[in-house]
Amino acid sequence: MKLWQKGKTAHKKVDQFTVGKDREYDLVLAQYDCQASIAHAKMLAKIGVINSQEGEKLTKALKKIQKHASDDKFTIEDKFEDIHSKIEDLLIEDLGDLGKKIHTARSRNDQVLVAMHLYLKHELTEIKKLVRKLFELLLSLAKEHKNNLIPGYTHMQLAMPSSFGLWFSAYAESLIDDLYLWQSAYKIADQNPLGSAAGFGSAFPIDRKFTTESLDFTELKVNSVAAQMARGKLEKSTATALSAIGSTLAKLCMDICLYMGQDFNFLSFPDELTTGSSIMPHKKNPDLFELVRGKCNMIVALPNQIALLTANLPSGYHREFQLVKGPIIDAVNEIKSCLEILIFSLPQIKVKKNITDQEKYDYIFSVDTLNQEVLAGKPFRDAYRELGHAIEKNDFNPNRNLKHTHIGSIGNLGLESIRKKMNTLFS
Repeated sequence: MKLWQKGKTAHKKVDQFTVGKDREYDLVLAQYDCQASIAHAKMLAKIGVINSQEGEKLTKALKKIQKHASDDKFTIEDKFEDIHSKIEDLLIEDLGDLGKKIHTARSRNDQVLVAMHLYLKHELTEIKKLVRKLFELLLSLAKEHKNNLIPGYTHMQLAMPSSFGLWFSAYAESLIDDLYLWQSAYKIADQNPLGSAAGFGSAFPIDRKFTTESLDFTELKVNSVAAQMARGKLEKSTATALSAIGSTLAKLCMDICLYMGQDFNFLSFPDELTTGSSIMPHKKNPDLFELVRGKCNMIVALPNQIALLTANLPSGYHREFQLVKGPIIDAVNEIKSCLEILIFSLPQIKVKKNITDQEKYDYIFSVDTLNQEVLAGKPFRDAYRELGHAIEKNDFNPNRNLKHTHIGSIGNLGLESIRKKMNTLFS
């Protein structure tokens, strides 16, 4: 069954090519299509296109389908083009001619749109919760290890003293920036496109304010053409938010992989979180973190993929938009799995103590020595040159007892300041 079918069916090859993996991805959208259809049925009853009893019957039947749609056994058979035709067929099977009335005053275009808006609203909310959970974990690790020094690097060269407190909390605060982009994506998703039909509105006296409130959207996408133009933009804005989170997670995992290496040996994880080699018995590989890095780097590329797919398309609907659905659903699932595995694994991190006591890290204390001399009255440029010459002559003796003021700001007060920034995103 196809919602657009009027007579002869399309050739099997055409059908297979145009449907693609839509049935697979539409299983994810099934419950949201039912949710939108319930609001639509109630609206049709409100404006008198169907009577209240018919509206109640449609609502009851749709709720039953919605419950069934959350079951793993729910399928979309090959005879159906998508979830929309499957649900309408189930309604007709259950309610007869009444089921045929559900499509009144709407198009498959706004069905897909509203289902995607509802789906991404829900998933963005779930992702935000996971980001907050990871944020709190990173802050707790920062507090626990705030006094454990590690060497900081620039250009992959030894630079200045840092600390695990500074390192963990840096990633926590970076997640706040990622959620600023999340806000933009959520605001775009939180607009109701239902009622835009095929992109040019409906001649029926529909009540779009009613469906906006019924579906718990904050705003209505007023212009019907603008609603259709949001297809692709909705997914791209979401992909941008996911790519920002992915970029932070990938960098964190790159650090972990580096710091787990024997040449650094800053941290480790229990054996059950690492993998081995088929021929090298000594290996404990950070596969978990490498895979998070790889998955997130693929998500980082997604906004560009969507931009190229939808670039220079004129207004109105085009079939390319169908190709946006799969990648964004996959990306949502991947970023959630990456967040979840980090939340699971990071509490088991083992941080090495007294790392910077090693002689090879002597030079990272040169800046503190320089600062001490400047504070004692010596001109900065003179102190810098003299210390530089001493280092060249291998005549520098580090003072590890100096206070490292540049990392002191990440004490309890600094961590609470970071938490306050995050709290504003949840107020």
